[in-house]
Formats: sequence, structure tokens, C-alpha cells
Amino acid sequence: MHRSIHLIIQLAMLGALLPGTEASAARRPDILFIAVDDLNDWISPLGGHPQTITPHFDRLAGQSVLFTNAHCIAPACGPVRAAIMSGVAPWRSGLYQNTQPLRQVMPDVTLMPRHFSNHGYHSSGSGKILHYVIDPPSWDAYFPDKKDDDPFPFTLYPEKRPVSLPRGGPWQYIETDWGPLDCSDEEFGGDHAVSGWVAEQLAQPPEKPFFLACGIYRPHEPWFVPRKYFEPFPIDEIQLPPGYRADDLDDVPPAGRKLARNRYFPHILWHGEWRAGVQGYLASIHFADAMLGRVLDALEKSPRRDSTIVVLWGDHGWHLGEKEHWQKFTGWRACTRVPFLIAVPPGCPGLPEGTRPGRRDQPVSTFDTFRTLLTLTGVPDREDLPVGGRDLTPLLADPDTDWPHVAITQLDHPGDFAVSGKDFRYIHYRNGGEELYDIRNDPYEHVNLAGDAAHAATLDRMRQLGPQDPEPLNTPEALAPELAKAPRIRLTRDVEAPPSVAEGAAVPVIVRNMKSEPVRLLWLDPDGSREPRGEMAKASQRLLRTHVGATWLVESAEGKLLGHFVVPPKGVQVKVE
Repeated sequence: MHRSIHLIIQLAMLGALLPGTEASAARRPDILFIAVDDLNDWISPLGGHPQTITPHFDRLAGQSVLFTNAHCIAPACGPVRAAIMSGVAPWRSGLYQNTQPLRQVMPDVTLMPRHFSNHGYHSSGSGKILHYVIDPPSWDAYFPDKKDDDPFPFTLYPEKRPVSLPRGGPWQYIETDWGPLDCSDEEFGGDHAVSGWVAEQLAQPPEKPFFLACGIYRPHEPWFVPRKYFEPFPIDEIQLPPGYRADDLDDVPPAGRKLARNRYFPHILWHGEWRAGVQGYLASIHFADAMLGRVLDALEKSPRRDSTIVVLWGDHGWHLGEKEHWQKFTGWRACTRVPFLIAVPPGCPGLPEGTRPGRRDQPVSTFDTFRTLLTLTGVPDREDLPVGGRDLTPLLADPDTDWPHVAITQLDHPGDFAVSGKDFRYIHYRNGGEELYDIRNDPYEHVNLAGDAAHAATLDRMRQLGPQDPEPLNTPEALAPELAKAPRIRLTRDVEAPPSVAEGAAVPVIVRNMKSEPVRLLWLDPDGSREPRGEMAKASQRLLRTHVGATWLVESAEGKLLGHFVVPPKGVQVKVE
């Protein structure tokens, strides 16, 4: 009898140690995974702008390892989020641009939340984690409802737009606009609703360990937030970006100058809105910080507060006039340097002692997150497609650990990239243009050293550290070359859309959104029901694998029907104008 009891105890202990068992999953740490959209280094712990108000970023930094030299793997929402969540770098997937849907390029890859769910976690999320989609199969639960594949809850915006910046033409993103709203945080919705839902999950966590994602959308455009977040920033006291210099492009190669001068900054200057734009960005960061505070408050009250790994990352930075640029998409530090903080409680399998708060100035990439979380939690790697990136656990454990690595930022074409080291940064353009900066002495990258013979050895060393043998740009034409000469059709309007016929032969269709604003695609099934199939960004294209006789609807982001098309016997290109 005693031997039987002893055997049962031994088996139970063995089960607790085996990876992938329920017993081991119960002992794994929880994960709070926070993403912030379009946030550069304008938070107090990074010192990017002297007027920023971010007490909750300060609070989290005081509890975390803060990577002060962290960079995005791509300076655009779609590629960077796809890379972080898939563990596949852009130069390995071929996903370089916002116009490329994740599941079109990587239809079968297991994303981070599903991988953790496959190993005993409950994965849930809210807000923008991927680029304008939820990817429902990757999550156990989501807010808003994952069946709609739309990560945005209701957000209050002005009825009449634009408010502050007149449209310069179809080239201008419709959301480039800003101003205070006379509403409460709750009435505003958006990130307030997201942070509220996440707080509820922390208050009542599932029985399993959780992977809980919180996507804070601000300071993504448009910069409309409740008025109280504008009030600390009087317009006549606004300080312009500290990195701005009027002649900053004089030593930049032609490819860099072309990338920088995208018409936004001159348009904003012409209308006298530069300070107001900076004000809107600071107000939106202040609001995002308040929403972060709600989540941190909920974590502190949560029954799992002492067992939760906290990761916060920004997807990429944002220019507000530096290098004569407004927006993102560049290889300069204003766009690549992002907030990245990790706090690990004691008892984690990969770091039993946990983390001590502190700063690390070694170059790292937010792309390293997936790989690092696998080590920290003891969750095994994917078998079919190992997760990329570097394990940051040695840096989390010891600030003085040897770290001979760099961080790569891939721009929107193979051959265009930036390399961030500890002392120098390098930018390469596919036509051969180069930039080299000594960031220890020149943090705003004002002096291009690429032509300085004294730095020839450094230039050559950095040049060799870029992506090797990158995949080609994975466009719809590349995926379906038979459509290159396919006929082009427009949407049918003012005629009722017929339901889809019973499924016919499979054909490819390219939909091109020529509008300067997002649109939504919906499939009209044979019963006449509408099934949302995701949103398309402005000036983007998508490859649909559909069938002859299928009916597709196209709506504006506000839900206004723009028209429909019925798939003909051969593939076509559909223009949405």
C-alpha cells in the first residue's frame, strides 16, 4: 500500500516536470503582452521629448528591464507585427509592406498565441495586435468578437473631418488629422474599452496560465483624444522635435532624400500646423499612457500579479519633421528606436531569479520577443518552423553579459535595411546608397560618416551584417502570376448584389484599393448572409482565393456599401475607386 502511494507521488512529480503536460502548464508563468502603435521614443524613460507626460511608462520602467537601444524589425505596422507574432523575419517570409496580408504570405504559420495555447495556455487579446485583422484561429477569446476579424471597438471621432489639417490630395492618409474631443474616456471608447476588457481578464484570470495581449492604438493617427489630454500642452509652449535640423538631408544619398520627402511635412508647414501636430501626438501619448496605467493597476490587483511576465513593445517609431519627414517607413533612428520593456517574476523556468529593474544599452530587436518568451516559460519551440530571433534571457539576467549582436530593421524592399549596433548605425539602399552614424556622439544622426575614410572599416563591417539572401517581395502578382494580364473590372453600383452561387471552380482575384482610405471586404454567401473577410488599407492590394460565381461586397470603414463584384469564369483584377 505504501509503495503504491509512493509510486503515485513519483509519477505526479514526473508529470509536473514533463513539458507539454497540464501539470507543467499549471506551473508556467502568465504573460501580459502589451503593444503600442506608432510610438517613438517620446516617453520619459527614453527621454525622446522633454514635454512628454508618461508616468505609467515610468512606473513600468521602474519594475522592468528597459532596453534603451531597442529597434523594430520593420518600420511599418503590417511587416513588424507579422514578424513578431510569427517569429519569421521579413527577409525570410517576403512580407515587407503593409499591403501584404499576413495570411496571404504565410497561410499556415502558427502564430504566437496559438502556439502558447497548444502548450497549455489560454490565449486572449484585445485591440490591434496584428495589422487590422484578428486572425481568429490564433486566439481562444478576443474583444471585439473575433468572428468579425476586426480588432477595433467603437471609437468616437468628429462628425465632420478633417478638423485640423486640410486634405492635400488623394496621396494624403485620411487619418492625418488631430484635435481635442469634448468627451470622457469612456465616451471616447477605443483604447479605453480595450484596456477595460484586459483589466477584467486580469481580475478573473482563467484556470490555465494566460497569454493576454493588449493592443493600445494611440498614438496612431488620427490624434483625437479627450480634451483633458491636450490641456497640459498649450500650443504656444510646444517644443518642436529636438532632433530636427533644417539641413539634415544635405549629406543623405538620393534614395534617402526621396524616402524622406513624402509631401506631408511641407503640407503641414504650409498650413501652419507643425506645433499643433506635435501637440496632438503628445496628447495621444499622454492618453495611451493613461490606458497603460489602467492595465497596470489591474495587474497589481490581480491574483496572478506575482506570476506574470510583462512585455511592452512599440511596433515602430514616428517622424514629426526630423529629416524633413512626417510618418514612418524610414531606416532612421527616429523611426526604428522603440519602447521595449520586460519584467519577469521569480520562479520562471528560464529565469528562476526573475529580473531586477535596470537599463540595457545593447542593441536588441522587438523581433526577439517570441524566442525569449519560449525560454522564459519553458514552452518548446515549434517543430515545423522554428521561431526566429535571439534569446534575450542572458541580457535580462546580467546587464554585463557579452552581446556581440546587432538589430536589423528591414525596409519595404529587399536590399533596403538598417543595422543598429551599440555605437554605430548603418543604412543601406538597394541602389547602393549608404549612411553611417556615430550614435554615441550623434544620436539624432545629423552627420553621415559613410564617405569618411576614417570610418571605412566600420562601414564595411556594418555592411556585412545586413540580411543575407533575402526573399523577394511577396506580392499578389508573384503569388498568382497568371493574373498579370488578367482583365480589370470595377465595382457594380446601384444594382442589388446577388447571393453567391454554389461553389464553382477555384480562381484567383486581385482586389486593388485605389482609395485614400481603408475599405472592408465581405463575402455574400449563397443564403445572402454577409461574412466579413477583413479590412484593406488605403492604396493596398489583396489576392483572394475564391470561386467562380462568388459575390463580394466592398464597404467603407464606416460600413457604407461601395459596390460589389461577381467572380467571372477567369481571374480578374478588381479596382476599388
